[in-house]
Amino acid sequence: MLERSHIQSTGFRNVGPVGERTGFELRLRQANYRGTRLSLIEGVTITVDGVLYPAAHNLVRIGSRVYTPAELDAATETRLAVGEYMTVIVPRPGGLAPGVHWVESAIGYRHPYFPPAHQSAVARDARHATIVMA
Repeated sequence: MLERSHIQSTGFRNVGPVGERTGFELRLRQANYRGTRLSLIEGVTITVDGVLYPAAHNLVRIGSRVYTPAELDAATETRLAVGEYMTVIVPRPGGLAPGVHWVESAIGYRHPYFPPAHQSAVARDARHATIVMA
């Protein structure tokens, strides 16, 4: 079962082989109460310890499929249901240092039933999360 917080306490870890880390990943609960088509996710911006990682550079993994921001925009028939999560993969050479970090997320959503002047809605969350030693 997923936690109430968008940022999940599990799934925050470095990626890539030890000594050659290519970045880190963070598991996020789908923040829309209705579920959403992937094409309506404008991107996910991550901030760790005050360092901003813009959505344009981050990848999103849903199940075993990894999406670039352009591929998310084109995925008009694929849905992320309530109760599912996405993993945001953030490129950062060397990854993050093991320990406790302050993590913030901002998921941009387009809602087809909102007027264009009110687009996009951003779901924000923040919490402490821990990367453990490999």
